[in-house]
Amino acid sequence: MSASTLPNERPVDGRYYEVAPPRSFAETLVAAARDRIHADFRRLCRPTPDSTILDVGISDVLNDAANVLERTYPHRAHITAVGLGTAEAFQAAFPEIAYRQVATDCLLPFADGQFDIAVCNAVLEHVGSPANQRTMLREMTRVARTVFVTVPHRFFPIEHHTAIPFLHFSDAGFRLACRALGKESWCEPENLILMTRARLAAALPPGLTGRIGRTGIPLGPFSSNLYLHVDGAAR
Repeated sequence: MSASTLPNERPVDGRYYEVAPPRSFAETLVAAARDRIHADFRRLCRPTPDSTILDVGISDVLNDAANVLERTYPHRAHITAVGLGTAEAFQAAFPEIAYRQVATDCLLPFADGQFDIAVCNAVLEHVGSPANQRTMLREMTRVARTVFVTVPHRFFPIEHHTAIPFLHFSDAGFRLACRALGKESWCEPENLILMTRARLAAALPPGLTGRIGRTGIPLGPFSSNLYLHVDGAAR
């Protein structure tokens, strides 16, 4: 049995919310960013009541900052969700949503074009390598006609996972700060790739094009999140 399936284990992605505990100001900021992300998803992807949606990488954590699609979308019965954990709490909270547990290889167990839309929020930076990022995006564009992916923006003044201010703008500064604070694991690419527009563009598999923009908390070039939108109608 893997660590993610042990009973009474902390949710597999619990560490991603360590700097935004429930009812904290940090959680309020994250929730506000994700509400804006959801608004951009609705604006760009234009889902209808009948649209089938795949949510890649749902959270086993249930709070105001997690699983914004499931918390706010009115047609939940048309959502299929995947994640690394067994997600008992998620399934209990959203019983009308189909859930599939997947492996860490970034492959999706669905047929080509099975969904109208595939979405992914704050997952691409955690898949381990640029090659894995390309695999994940290739899989998402394989199983869905339209894709909407968001990532934390490296140049937001506060790093999302560690709450380190400004020093994460450079790799050397981020390593020094993480070591000083006992957060060395976040310096490893298998745990976190700090995302920029260039890195998000490089994650697109060859032959695919998409629109990259800013979303989340609006601070111009320092906005909290980036999105990648691949429009099926434009392929």
